[in-house]
Amino acid sequence: MQKSQLLRTRPNGATTASVQDYLAAIYDLGGSGKSVIGARLAKHMGISAPAVTESIQRMSRGGYVKVGRSKELVLTTKGRHIAEVMARRHRLLERWLTDTLGLNWTDAHEEAHRLEHALSPRVEDRLAEMLGMPSTCPHGNPIPGMARPRVRVVPFPLAQAREGDAVVVERITEEAEADKNLLEYLWRYNVRPGRRLKISEVAPWAGTITAAGDGQSITLGLPAAAKIWVYRPKDA
Repeated sequence: MQKSQLLRTRPNGATTASVQDYLAAIYDLGGSGKSVIGARLAKHMGISAPAVTESIQRMSRGGYVKVGRSKELVLTTKGRHIAEVMARRHRLLERWLTDTLGLNWTDAHEEAHRLEHALSPRVEDRLAEMLGMPSTCPHGNPIPGMARPRVRVVPFPLAQAREGDAVVVERITEEAEADKNLLEYLWRYNVRPGRRLKISEVAPWAGTITAAGDGQSITLGLPAAAKIWVYRPKDA
């Protein structure tokens, strides 16, 4: 199998692990379709706003990001290349840690974050081959550089589902992965890619949505549900 251009693109050796983390976080947050601003980045990474502002200025000077008129953060070509490599490594490691070593989602996410900076290009490529060139991480997020699934769906946030809808979980966003308690909750209730759910109640006044599937019922706050993407199956 011919390797993609991304597989031959590696982070610059002078790029620090901190910068790599920031770029990967911007990339992850951008996957939700919403603008990435400093405050959102700070919350996602658990870092103070002043520290994030300083880092953004430094990355902007380094040519990794651009700051738009509305203060949204946009990765440059240079920054995106690094972010995609880090996302690829992280998601491949998560796949290995869950599928091969049997770790749960939370432990796999934390261990992958520790290992991703030390993974060499040679081991990264060998890992991808050993895993069968998977297209997504265990949470359903696409692995950069891999072939996309042929089946096309129109995903949307679970928070936008209507009462009575039948939906299938497409992915748990990286933004949700950063919330350890939420990730553990979803794992416990088996909310994972491919899971079919029936929306039994939408309660905007309470800020919750309730879904059922396989004899289980799960209630989520709407902000949490917005981090889970689903689609309507054709046989619904």
